[in-house]
Amino acid sequence: MLDISSNAAEETVQEIAVAGGNATAHLCDVTNQEEVRSVFNELAVRSPLRILVNNAGISHIGKLEGTSEQDFDRVFNVNVKGFYNCMLSVVEHMKTGGGVILNMASIAGSSGLADRFAYSMSKGAVIAMTYSVARDYLASRIRCNCISPARVHTPFVDSYLRKYYPGREREMFEKLSQAQPIGRMAEPDEVASLALYLCSDEASFLTGVDYPLDGGFFNLHG
Repeated sequence: MLDISSNAAEETVQEIAVAGGNATAHLCDVTNQEEVRSVFNELAVRSPLRILVNNAGISHIGKLEGTSEQDFDRVFNVNVKGFYNCMLSVVEHMKTGGGVILNMASIAGSSGLADRFAYSMSKGAVIAMTYSVARDYLASRIRCNCISPARVHTPFVDSYLRKYYPGREREMFEKLSQAQPIGRMAEPDEVASLALYLCSDEASFLTGVDYPLDGGFFNLHG
């Protein structure tokens, strides 16, 4: 687990341990290529690197005119450069034995969402990078796919509602839920299940695909 917050990384490690798994926490700023390369090199000494899940990301609300240069750079550095740094650092270890790269994108990268200019830009870039890496590393037996979820009910959603809609949290939660044609948000476990499949040998014939996990949003919206 690589995270800019050591506490957050340790919490996730503990959750994995409770579930019977084994994980380690590593303090790392994914926007810093030197830090990322150092951590990956350290991990590769312990065991071969065969799976990378790029999941670091931040959001931003605002249209073009409401996005400052600082906002744009901040989102780009984490959501695009961070993915680039991790993929760049891992492929050199995967090229000898193959591997799987899974990027977390979003329906914002392929659909027109209101007031999500910078975030949509970053997720569109993630989808494009996924296609490119999948094509360029076929001969190295490196598969690369991405998942594009619609809204997922995470602590981020709850804190967003408390911050921007105090006293109206339930009302706005229902409104956001109904934005998906299926009538609800996705649950984190549903995203995790698809991620697990795409990283498994059962998905060995799949590469270069953007998987919408969107409750019908892309094809049924409107």
